[in-house]
Formats: sequence, structure tokens, C-alpha cells
Amino acid sequence: MSLQGKRIVVGLGGGIAAFKAVQLVRELMRRGAEVRVAMTDAATRFVGPITFAGLTGEPPVTDLWAEDYAGEVHVELGEWADAVVIAPATMNLMARAVTGQANDAVLATLACARGEVFFAPAMHQRMWSHPATQKNVDTLRDRGAVILGPVTGPLANGEIGEGRMMEAEDIAEGVESHLTHAADLAGTRILITAGPTHEDLDPVRFLGNRSSGRMGYAIAAKALRRGAEVTLVSGPVHLPIPMGAAAVQVRSAEQMHEAVMSRFDQHDVVIMAAAVADYRPAQRAPHKIKKGRNLELELVRTPDILADVGAKRAQRPSVLVGFALETETLEEAARGKLEGKAADLIVANDARDGLGGDTNRVTLVDGNSATPLPEMSKHALANQILDRVRALLSARSPQPSPKAEQGPPN
Repeated sequence: MSLQGKRIVVGLGGGIAAFKAVQLVRELMRRGAEVRVAMTDAATRFVGPITFAGLTGEPPVTDLWAEDYAGEVHVELGEWADAVVIAPATMNLMARAVTGQANDAVLATLACARGEVFFAPAMHQRMWSHPATQKNVDTLRDRGAVILGPVTGPLANGEIGEGRMMEAEDIAEGVESHLTHAADLAGTRILITAGPTHEDLDPVRFLGNRSSGRMGYAIAAKALRRGAEVTLVSGPVHLPIPMGAAAVQVRSAEQMHEAVMSRFDQHDVVIMAAAVADYRPAQRAPHKIKKGRNLELELVRTPDILADVGAKRAQRPSVLVGFALETETLEEAARGKLEGKAADLIVANDARDGLGGDTNRVTLVDGNSATPLPEMSKHALANQILDRVRALLSARSPQPSPKAEQGPPN
């Protein structure tokens, strides 16, 4: 009964894999969850609503205009649910979710969801690999949704390819795994930096790097889901601020340094995921530099924010996490950074794997070990990092002293 007390809405899109949703509802209920169902009109053509009424004891929501639903059932369901699981998530349904449509029972409920959101894609392999689908999946991930699958296997037309919906037990396992993190960081104040910094050369040019900010934003989104209070200090990126985060927008390394140093001692955890520029121009030209002779730049060091936080921390932050992007001697460089900057954990990333992609392959380095992780999505990695942060916090929490044994009365 691992999902005991959890309330889950299963939303069905119109695809042949809709039959698997029957088993998914059964599996979630077997694990202790209370389940309600919402269906698009297309989904009702694959599975009859009466099937889910029989399973759950409640009629599925299929039509927002039906008199039985009193008009605002999608708001009530969104507020009621600890999680919304869209299975199957078709190409069309995910595209409409990205654009914010709410013109059917599933999307209207999704728009009102307050808990975790999961998508279990199911479609033909060419639809899955379509650039529009991949862009939409990235957008959903960036907004904090969890994408479960798809997997490679037999498709509806007999072909073998990636696009098959995960089996019900695997989807339930993924939902359970994520929901068990709920509120485990409640009351923890976390400061996160994200994105690049731009060091202005003149009014139209700058020195910077290719950081997308997606790693830091993923950590912020997952920390919020796990109950933390999050302050996000972000360089220039094109990402939506995770709902609930206190955002501080900066441009340069100097501005980020000021934002962090004025706030770090008000937080329990500082996670420095930003790719801060190491150098800036010594002088900023007041006007656009014209083309002509070769340009010589004098560069000066920017402040080392991680080192300054490490040097000034007394009691807070309790946990300090840094990132290391290297092209060689990854573990050795990470361990030098760990010790030289008084950090508790370094997330070491090999730059040869590329920047700005959907996935990361990192090694987590602390004072006792170096743990290489397999390649995974940024959101999955965010949870791995937060798991380690939670363990470090627990190790530093004061433990109750054992009671002294009482002797016999005098």
C-alpha cells in the first residue's frame, strides 16, 4: 500500500494504448491510491467510461458540459489530486497541453492541477521523433512535468519502434517513486543559481557561454515539488520561472555575486548551478565598437561566488553544492574544487558530452566518495542531487541524546 492516502487523476487521451489505462487504474488502486478518471471524447471511443466507473466507483469526467458535473468539476479535481497522470499522452494531447488549451475534461483538469503531473506518451515512432513532439516534451519537462517513457517495442501497426506506452506497472512505479519525495524538504530554504552570466563588452556585445539554465531550473522545480522554499538567482535565460520560486534576475557575475552574498546566510542550502563567466572585459565601451583593426581585449577575473560563500559560511548554509564543468581529469578537478572552496558536494560534468542538451551524465563527488551516475534527464538528475542534499542535511541535524539509564530507587 505504498500510495496509501494519495489521490490521483488518470487522464486518457485518444489512442489505442487507452486500454492500458484500465490496468493502470487497477495498479494505482492496488498500491493504495484513490483514483478518479478524466477522458477526452476521443478516449471514450477506445474504452467505455462505464469500465472506469466500475473500477473506481466514480463516473469518469468526459464532458465539461454534462449536468452531472455541476460545471466546475475540473477545478475540484485539480485541487483534489496529488498527481495527474496522462496515459496515454498522444502527440495531439501534449501539443494542446503545451499551448495551454483547456477545451476538454483532461486538459481543463490538467490546467487546474496543483500536484505532480506525469505524461506517459504513446504514439507511432515517427510521431514521437517528430521535431514538434520533441520540442513539446522539452517544454513540458521545463514546466516540471515528469515524462514516463515511451519505450521501444511493438506498435499498433505491427512495427517495432520507440513510441510504445510503458506498461501499467512501470508507470505506477514511476509515479510512486516521484510521489515518495513529496514534502521531504518541507521547511528547507534553498538558494539556487542558474543560467549563464553575460559580461558586456559594449551596448550590443557580451562575453558569455552556452548554458541554457535548464539544470538549475530543474533543481528549483523539483525542490519546490518536495516542499522547499526556493530562491532562484538566474542569469539571462528563456525559461519560465518555476511557480512558487522567489526569482532574482541578474545579468553579470558581479550582480549574481551581490545577489547571492546578500542572501546565502538566510538559507539552509545553496546550490550553485549557474555557469558564471570567469572573466569580464576590464572596460565596457560606451558605444558599439566599430569594425576595423583587430580588437585586443583586456580581461579581468570575475568574483568566485562559490569560494566566497564557502569562506564566509559559519552556520549557514548547512549544505553547499557546486558544479564543475571540465574537459579532462574530471574527478580530480572536482575534488580540488570541493576542498578548495569548502563545498560539501560537487556535481562534476564532462563538457565533452555537450552543453544545453536534454540529459546529463555526471559524477557526484563528496568528501568520502565519487559516484558516477548514468545518463539521465535533467529533472531526474535534479532529484538525485536533492536526495544527496537531504542526506547531508539529515546527517547534520542534531540527534537526540540517549536517555541516561535510571538506577534503582534509593
